[in-house]
Amino acid sequence: MTPRGRCIAAILLAVSGAALIGFAALLVGAKPMSAEAAIRALFAPDQGVDGIIVWTLRIPRSIAAFLAGASLAVAGLLLQVITRNPLAAPDLTGVSAGAVLLIVFTFIVFPAVSSVFYPFIGMTGGLFAVAMTIWAARNGRAPPLHLALSGITVSLFLNAMTAYILIRGAPQSPSVLFWLSGGFQGRSWPQVSYMLPWIAIGIGAALASHRVIGLLALGDEAAAGMGLNTARWKLLLLLCAAALVAGVTPVAGPIAFIGLTVPHLVRLLRPADAVSAILLNASFGGAILLAADALARSVAAPREIPVSIFTALIGGPVFLYLVQRRQPLPGGRSAR
Repeated sequence: MTPRGRCIAAILLAVSGAALIGFAALLVGAKPMSAEAAIRALFAPDQGVDGIIVWTLRIPRSIAAFLAGASLAVAGLLLQVITRNPLAAPDLTGVSAGAVLLIVFTFIVFPAVSSVFYPFIGMTGGLFAVAMTIWAARNGRAPPLHLALSGITVSLFLNAMTAYILIRGAPQSPSVLFWLSGGFQGRSWPQVSYMLPWIAIGIGAALASHRVIGLLALGDEAAAGMGLNTARWKLLLLLCAAALVAGVTPVAGPIAFIGLTVPHLVRLLRPADAVSAILLNASFGGAILLAADALARSVAAPREIPVSIFTALIGGPVFLYLVQRRQPLPGGRSAR
């Protein structure tokens, strides 16, 4: 099988797996449902409570989880290409923490601001945070582990500021604390429609820039030698990654490690080109986060566990493994 054919097969496998997981997710929750009842509800949404549960709650929730996973995985890929750092990810470069801080600040201090503006606010906070991280890592020229440590330090600082704002804004804090745990409980079609434009624009822009991404993966000097304005394109791709995170964060809260783990999983499949890499990251990221969300609402049903716990259980060991690796990683740099 050719490399492109192998990538297409992997994408179809991931999407098919996500569809199966999505159907299984219809069966679990506060009200368990049999497979027969779920199938009837799918084809007769107006008949009975099961139809309302399936079409109003469980299907949109699964779609939101898949879209969020796809978005975070592609954002992680873009950040790793921009920084040529295998440890770059939205949660390890401060993007997620910056978005969360500014959204929480707006919610507490300026409650009259419509949630429609939250993605723009989150994008601004994410860009500010990643700029701080890159500056702390010697303008991105430090070894990969140093950039990761800089990102963790910036994230801790921003998280401390978020906690202070929450303490001062006690009357509105409970709903924000629930959102900060990360997850998709109660998400429905309005949240899906809220996320979709940002994710479509972000992934669409990444696909349109596939040639640039391929050149940057060769290294800054090689890309510049082929006539690419690396500074301008890195800024544009950074905006794209921040937009992807900004579209997810107001709906799902901070979700860790998807943007770190999935790009490395995809590299094991040896994508044929940048287009294949983007589509593989989107399909596998969506499937993995959808599976994590299904576990979050089934393990302790009828209670729910924050989905970020399951993503951390997957991503934490992967991060430790990457830090310990001594051999060069994709992009020609080691993790040390």
